Amino acid sequence: MAITITVSDDVRDLAPGYTHLAIEAYGLVNGDSTEDSSALLDDAARRLARRLDASAPHEDPHMVAWRSAFTGFGAKPSRTRNSAEALAKRALADGGLPRINLLVDLYNAISVAHLLPVGGEDLDRIQGGMHLIRAVGDEPFGTVAAGEESVENPEPGEVVWRDDAGVTCRRWCWRQGVRTRLTEETTNALFLLEAMAPTGGAELEAAGAELVESLEKFSPGARVVLHAPA
Repeated sequence: MAITITVSDDVRDLAPGYTHLAIEAYGLVNGDSTEDSSALLDDAARRLARRLDASAPHEDPHMVAWRSAFTGFGAKPSRTRNSAEALAKRALADGGLPRINLLVDLYNAISVAHLLPVGGEDLDRIQGGMHLIRAVGDEPFGTVAAGEESVENPEPGEVVWRDDAGVTCRRWCWRQGVRTRLTEETTNALFLLEAMAPTGGAELEAAGAELVESLEKFSPGARVVLHAPA
């Protein structure tokens, strides 16, 4: 793996059933959403509806486990939902899923279809490695507030993803920062798929393989590396 990814012991202690899977992709082509990427999002919403069978996303056992983990570090899961639950709610609402750009559409479709938090980071904007830690509270996090870019800090003890320059995603998988997000200029990316028990490695591998297939289809010639769950 070209990039180092670590999970701190205190995060493991908080959520012993946590697992993640990483995909590195090089030579990608990004751009505006297309009819094909939009169709993937619509299909993902249908797959989610079949899975839930009229129940709410937060009632799914996997989302229950994520809510417990969020509560464990002091977050309020009904207010700050993990990314998979938040996307699932939008997928089932009248407005449906947002269309962001091609690469974001691809990983959002996987997140919704498999009900897994999935994130995408621009590898060329990551500084050093990626680390899942409990924050001290002084780490910088670049975001947008009231339409303006700003810098805020996580709460002490909050679970965050960070690199050497600062936080890349707050409250585990709640809000991504602007610095490393995937844009139309992105050509190299890191995708992180995350799970809590009872969801495990087999489910992550199935979702990861599906994402790899989409990336290779929409970016012919890209080099995509699927890593084992860790």
